[in-house]
Amino acid sequence: MILTCSATKLYGQGCVAIRGFSSGGANNLRGNINLPKGSFQLQTGYRYFKSFRHFRGTHEETNRIEDGTQVINHSHFLDLSLTYGITDRLYGSVTLPFVYHNRSSMYEHGGNPPNGLGERHETSSHGLADMRFNLGYWLLDPAIHSKTNFALAVGLKLPTGSYDFTDTFYNQGANRDQDLEAVVDQSIQPGDGGTGFSLEMQGFHSFNSRFQMSANLYYLFNVTETNGVLTRNGRSEFSAPDQYALRLGMFYNTNVQGLSAFFGGRLEGVPSDDAIGGSAGYRRPGYVYSVEPGINLANRNYNISLNVPIAVFRNRVQSYEDKVRSADSGNNVHGDAAFADYVFNISITWLFGGMKNHEPSSGPDLSLLKKN
Repeated sequence: MILTCSATKLYGQGCVAIRGFSSGGANNLRGNINLPKGSFQLQTGYRYFKSFRHFRGTHEETNRIEDGTQVINHSHFLDLSLTYGITDRLYGSVTLPFVYHNRSSMYEHGGNPPNGLGERHETSSHGLADMRFNLGYWLLDPAIHSKTNFALAVGLKLPTGSYDFTDTFYNQGANRDQDLEAVVDQSIQPGDGGTGFSLEMQGFHSFNSRFQMSANLYYLFNVTETNGVLTRNGRSEFSAPDQYALRLGMFYNTNVQGLSAFFGGRLEGVPSDDAIGGSAGYRRPGYVYSVEPGINLANRNYNISLNVPIAVFRNRVQSYEDKVRSADSGNNVHGDAAFADYVFNISITWLFGGMKNHEPSSGPDLSLLKKN
């Protein structure tokens, strides 16, 4: 079984802005195993979600959809990733990500009814997101340990994406009669403005020729606390938060050559408090549990993966600012966030250079896992 180098990019589902896993194509259902020295993997990954369900804590505010006041985000992500086998165990990756977001709401354009105007308008953003670089190492020699292995990786995220993108907001001002150019919501900013580093783990175990288990763990430490850009209301700066994810799943190799099915679970989120440094600024922390079905089709040098994580549990937790305001006022302050029902992921991978023999792979996604 030949598996290929792929680290992960995971995106959260909605207003909880989980932006980037390390430096490979995230949702490819193939992994990093046995990318021989001198070999390359080129991957294109596309993701899409629509967020519209509002949660405050674990409670869904169904009235937002019933009243037509829900915020709707349509988010598209395109990653171009290149991974190189430095040795048979050491690999490096770089990811060039691009995004397009469209957001519609009433509250940002004159307010929700009954006190607001109740007019729905759109804002959007697009362009390069935050680039990611990754260096990983398989702890066991793949030539000897073909059924079980673990890899550790470190990554670097640079603030190459715009974090002060602006668009037109309608019905602004005291009389709600002005159209103003202002920064768009944090959830649709192409970047978060922070420099960060990630720690990642991936592993797999093959029970037999049919079943393989894979596990992925990821944490992004954003060392930047806030990025200096004020929110549209001017009350605070955008935060550059940490991110985390965990994935566990099982692959089943079918009787069709190169075709396999995957089923697993994901946890992905943004914490209220960062592991390093301060946690001030505006953020919408929260997490999502998802079940993840997928299929993978591979031949000697090419691979196509499709997977659709489906949210089964969503929680918009209190932010650092919520907690401070609660303590200052004596009242419980707890913001909301919009989440998606599912994320659609498809990736195409090409292996080339330095490899003498490639066999079709139907193994698990051993890539490191980033709900907007």
